Amino acid sequence: MADTMTPTPATDRLTGATLFVVTVCVIADEWGAGAAPRLIAEIATALLMLQLSLFVEPSRQLFVVIGIALIAIAAVTQAAWLTHLRGALDSAAFITAFFTALTSLRHAALRSRSIAASGRFLADQPPGRRYVALTVGGQLFGLLLSYSAVSLLGSLAEMGAREETNPERRARRVRRMLLAVQRGFVSTLPWSPLAFAVAISTTLIPGASWAAALGPCLVSAALLVSIGWAMDYLEKPRAAPAARPTQTSGSWLTVWPLLALLACLGASAIAVQSVLDIRIVAIVMVTAPLISLAWMAFQYGKTTPLFNALGGGRDYILEEAPKFRGEILLLGMAGFIGALGAGTLQPVIAAADIDPGRLSATAILLAWVWTIPLAGQIGMNPILIVSLIAPLTPSPAALGADPTDFIVAITAGWALSGATSPFTATTLMVGAIGKVSAREVGLRWNGTYLLVSGAALSGWVALYHAL
Repeated sequence: MADTMTPTPATDRLTGATLFVVTVCVIADEWGAGAAPRLIAEIATALLMLQLSLFVEPSRQLFVVIGIALIAIAAVTQAAWLTHLRGALDSAAFITAFFTALTSLRHAALRSRSIAASGRFLADQPPGRRYVALTVGGQLFGLLLSYSAVSLLGSLAEMGAREETNPERRARRVRRMLLAVQRGFVSTLPWSPLAFAVAISTTLIPGASWAAALGPCLVSAALLVSIGWAMDYLEKPRAAPAARPTQTSGSWLTVWPLLALLACLGASAIAVQSVLDIRIVAIVMVTAPLISLAWMAFQYGKTTPLFNALGGGRDYILEEAPKFRGEILLLGMAGFIGALGAGTLQPVIAAADIDPGRLSATAILLAWVWTIPLAGQIGMNPILIVSLIAPLTPSPAALGADPTDFIVAITAGWALSGATSPFTATTLMVGAIGKVSAREVGLRWNGTYLLVSGAALSGWVALYHAL
C-alpha cells in the first residue's frame, strides 16, 4: 500500500469540488433527473475514492485495495460484472452524498452559540436528572450533529466532572455521563431519517419506507432508552456522600433553538414528501443543506445574510468537508465492497445449493438483530455487513413477511453495533474522552447492555412480525 501523502489546499479544493459534484448528481438522480446524473456520480465517486486513498492511513487504504480486488474477481467470474460494478458505485455515491449533505448541519451547528449553550446546560444538570438530560441531549444533538454529538456532549460532561475531587467517584461519574450520551445517540439510529441505518436499510429492502417503519422503530428506540436508564439506576451508588449542588447555566428555554431547528427540518421533509413521491432520505439530502445555509446566513451580524450563506457554504465544501476524507472513504468503500461482494457471492451461493429461503422469516429477522453487532466486534462496519447480506437474503414477500419487519430488525442490530463495536465512531469517541480503550467501552461498559437490549429487541422484532 502507498505511503500517506499530505493534502494541500489545492487537493482539498479538488476533493471538495468532487464531493459537491457527487452530491448534486445523486440528489438529481433521486429526484428523477434521468440517467446522466447517475453516470456522472458513478465516475466522480470512483475518482474520489482513488484520490482520497492517497491521503489516509494504510488501514483505510486497505478498503480500496479490497475493492479493486473484488472488481478483478467479478470481471473474471461474471458476465454481468459491469452491471454489478455500477450498482456498487451507485451505493458508494449515495453514501458519500448522504454524508456530505448531512454533515453540512454540523458545520453550521458547531459555529452556533445557542447550540453550545444548549449542550452546556444539559451537561450541567444535577445528578437526579443528569442521565435523562444527557440521554435526551444525545438524541437531539445526534439528529443534528451525528457522531459529533457524542464528542461535543461527552467533552462537556467530562469537563463538568472535573470538579469531583475523589478520583473513583469522578471516574464513575464520567462513565455514567458518557454512557448516557452514547445510548441516547444510538437510540436515534432505528428511526431517524438522518441516520445511515434508515437510509441504507430502506434502500436495500424492497418495498420498505421510512413512514411505514417509523412507529415500530420508535418502540425500538424506547426500549434502548428505558433499558439504559434502568441499568444506570441499578448501577448508581446508593450511599454516595452529599455533594454540593451543581450550578446549571441557563434554563430549559436554552434548548429551544435546537428543538426549533429539528422541528423545521422534520416539518419541511414531511411536507415535501406529502406532495411529491420521493424517498424521505432524498428529501433530507436537499432540506439539510438548505437549512444549513439559512442558519449560517443569520449567524453573523457584520455582513449581509446572502454573503454569510455563500461564504459558509464555500468554506464547508472547500475546507471543512475534505477533512472528513477518512470517514468518507471508509463509509463509501464499505457500501461499495458490500454491494459488489454480494453480486460476486450470489452465483457461488447458488452453486453451493445454499438457500436462505429454507429458514423461517423469524429466524432471519433475529439473525439480523445479532449478526450486525457481532460482526462489529471483528471490524465489519454495519454499512458493509448490511450491504453484503441484504441482497443475498430472500425478499420479504418471498418469506411472507412485511418489509417493515426487516427494517425494524436491521436498525435494531445497527443500534446495538453502535453501542458495542470497538470500531465504530461512538465507542472510539467515548473511549478517548473516558481515557479507556474502545473495546472496554464496547464490551465491559456496554456488554450487559448488549445482552439485555438484544434480548428485548429480539422479543420486539419477533412480536411485531407475528402481529
